[in-house]
Amino acid sequence: MHKRAAATAATVVTGRRKASPTVLVLAPTRELTTQIFDEARKFTFKTGLHSIVVYGGTDIRNQITQCSRGCDILVATPGRLVDLIDRGHVTLSSVHFLVLDEADRMLDMGFEPQIRYIVEKTGMPEPGYRNTLMFSATFPKNIQKLASDFLSDYVFLTVGRVGSTTENITQQFESCSDYNKKDLLMQHISQSKDGLTLIFVQTKKEADYLENFLVQNGFRTSSIHGGRSQCEREYALNNFKKGITTILVATDVASRGLDIENVNHVINYDMPENIDDYVHRIGRTGRNGNTGVSTGFFTDKNKNLASELIKLLEVCQSTNSGLFETCKRGEQVWKQRRIQSQRWWRRRKRRRKSSIRWWRIWIWRLRSQRRWRRWIWRSLLNKH
Repeated sequence: MHKRAAATAATVVTGRRKASPTVLVLAPTRELTTQIFDEARKFTFKTGLHSIVVYGGTDIRNQITQCSRGCDILVATPGRLVDLIDRGHVTLSSVHFLVLDEADRMLDMGFEPQIRYIVEKTGMPEPGYRNTLMFSATFPKNIQKLASDFLSDYVFLTVGRVGSTTENITQQFESCSDYNKKDLLMQHISQSKDGLTLIFVQTKKEADYLENFLVQNGFRTSSIHGGRSQCEREYALNNFKKGITTILVATDVASRGLDIENVNHVINYDMPENIDDYVHRIGRTGRNGNTGVSTGFFTDKNKNLASELIKLLEVCQSTNSGLFETCKRGEQVWKQRRIQSQRWWRRRKRRRKSSIRWWRIWIWRLRSQRRWRRWIWRSLLNKH
């Protein structure tokens, strides 16, 4: 591989050098591509192999300069890679190893058209002539069927239970409302004296608000979300890794793949919308054989997640005593409200039909009265 990769590091087409990688690694987020690139540099140290990383949100001119020097390993996000291919700075005709990290999200969260374009319409070798690897902690069956389009005679390898968590994570839940979340958050943060704490929220606005709230209360806090520039995101993440800030408030951009040491506590301030995102979020702790704690603030808005949570937690043994009661209570509330909603719609439908019927009767009576009046006037006029 070494000789073949070195020979195809760069090609010259019409006087311009193109990057012609042997290994292509695709990841959904900028932070994950940067992390993979750092690991690739460690593995290729003193081997003669050259790796580069390209992603959006930064100046493309520096990345074009790197591509013109050639590379053996290219780590990229799909959008920026498509841009470089269309501009003629990258060719994928020499790719022998294609790697999709967080493959379920890459194929399910809007990246599928770009992935198909990269794999099928850029001159990349066919599945039988290249090695394709896909990695993810969760892999739903519908995504597995979709992934088979990019594979040939593949082997599905699982480590542990797919879509589940490890026993090293102690999962606990707090049944609360949106109004007392901040009080519970302060209690849990005050108890977490050692290690780093990662807090997940749903929106960018909530991340900024929660960061300001914690800073005002004397906690060293930073935030990361899609609305920040790449420099701001890297700065906040590096400070969190070094321990300069002990609390990081993040949206789902930090939920997948990031390997941060000494994260002892993950708090789901806003519970995710599906069980796969929950598994990825709490997977930021309890890594490499270490133990960690996950806390979720469970409200009435999360009732649709209760049944899947119960199935997941029945497999995991590291739960607190009141966990199942909280989830089952949430599931019962959700079922009860769904029944009430169905009854309300039935009653509304019956009332609507009844109102329409009486409306038609009223119109018929009005028209009848008008006809009767016309007939009386006509008869009186004819007499005179």
